[in-house]
Amino acid sequence: MKEVLVIGAGLAGLTCARTLQARGVECLVLDAAEAVGGRVRTDEVEGFRLDRGFQVLLTAYPATREWLSYDALRLGNFAPGARVLTPSGEGRVSDPWRAPGRMWETLRAPIGTLADKLRVGALRLASTRGTLDAIWERAKRSAAEELRARGFSPLMLERFLRPWLGGIFLERELTTSNRMLFFVYRMFSEGYAALPAGGMQRIPEQLAAGLKPDTCRLGAKVVAVKSGATSGGHEIVLADGERINARHVVIACDGATAARLVPELAAPAWRSVTCVQWAAPESPLGGEPVLWLNGTGHGRINNLVVPSDVAADYAPKGSALVSTTVIGECIETDAELVSRLSVELTGHHGAVVKDWRALAVQRIRCALPVVVPESGAKAKQTVREGHWVCGDHFASASIQGAMASGQSVGEALAAE
Repeated sequence: MKEVLVIGAGLAGLTCARTLQARGVECLVLDAAEAVGGRVRTDEVEGFRLDRGFQVLLTAYPATREWLSYDALRLGNFAPGARVLTPSGEGRVSDPWRAPGRMWETLRAPIGTLADKLRVGALRLASTRGTLDAIWERAKRSAAEELRARGFSPLMLERFLRPWLGGIFLERELTTSNRMLFFVYRMFSEGYAALPAGGMQRIPEQLAAGLKPDTCRLGAKVVAVKSGATSGGHEIVLADGERINARHVVIACDGATAARLVPELAAPAWRSVTCVQWAAPESPLGGEPVLWLNGTGHGRINNLVVPSDVAADYAPKGSALVSTTVIGECIETDAELVSRLSVELTGHHGAVVKDWRALAVQRIRCALPVVVPESGAKAKQTVREGHWVCGDHFASASIQGAMASGQSVGEALAAE
């Protein structure tokens, strides 16, 4: 009989397993996929590294600072700010605390009033005061309500805050809670958005590499979890009929799969995103590692990045990888979507777009769980005796939420 079975080799499951082994508790991790990572995966297409949707690592996350070697990941950092296209032209917004030389550009950017830009400093102060855990205890309202209460003008909301936060929350109405707003703003203020050399999948791969040999079994789909099937333990059933007994079972798969395995759990709602990845002869952003936002209020594209400007090996030498994000699902065929986005991109970036070639259309229906209410970074969940649940659907919907949730369950289990 195994001591602990962990179902799911995503960030939560791998961090849980690392926590258990660090405390001397043996475990086995099972996952149906052919590689670790869960929703954090990277595909290689014609020498390009395509993350499954636009994802970044925020280097201020406490859990990633504890469990990852940033040096080994060879992180490339985004510039602290964004280029924003507005009906009045393109402007540049930078973090004045880390890029004071660009303050004049920020003050001149046509995204809002001078008072709006001063209010950004007040929002930064509100986000960084107190402890990180205390953020999740603040009075809750939507991010949109919080921003309006802080006096941000409709112009600032539409031209900058809605496209920037919409790309993070994957919803432009900003119904996500103000707690997530404060959390995200704090993480951006205290660190950088970054990409690992070789793609985001290097993060779960590094976590898995820190486990003992043969801890992870891939291609092992769990179809049932049975309580008390053996004396003092539980039983899981694999798709091929194999049965494995364990004293404890940690369900660390995505929320929908967890709900299928354990009926007591409610499946989360999901936010969707559609990303089109392009091969280009050169970067439309001039090689600058910066986020580009569509603040015009028109068009399908919310944001654009050039991952190869941030981490060079996202693209073969002499090429650039361009990633465009459309929030939500798209009803068009792949060919129709590519054609429509090409026209839109040409309007934004000019005739160079004719030389771009679509590498992949990624329709990610389950991109981000809707967490209600957000419970912060360290949710401890037991649903039955000996059955534990962790993942970003029980904490903040983020890399931090997934890893800290896994760590929390691992610590609680090891203390039993």
